[in-house]
Amino acid sequence: MFKKSALLLTLSIAMVGCSSVTIQPKKMPKIPFEPTYQESRSFYFWGLVGEQRVDVKAVCQGREVQQMQSQQTFADGLLGVLTLGIYAPHTVKVWCK
Repeated sequence: MFKKSALLLTLSIAMVGCSSVTIQPKKMPKIPFEPTYQESRSFYFWGLVGEQRVDVKAVCQGREVQQMQSQQTFADGLLGVLTLGIYAPHTVKVWCK
């Protein structure tokens, strides 16, 4: 019984791993400050359903866009595991200068 529980826990933790995609108009080192905009966006069926767009020009309101990132945080991954992938949110972040 213990081995099955440990295996299930290990698989659950592995499935909740974080991932991110970062887009920068100009190559730069890691940005040391908090994003200007951050919001969780809904996706379904392991991220296969749901199209989300972020208007970075509107978010930055005329300021220069430094970076945009789509990230599956630990909490996002945990929600995906708990719903068996039916609900799979991602967090969107935008940095403005």
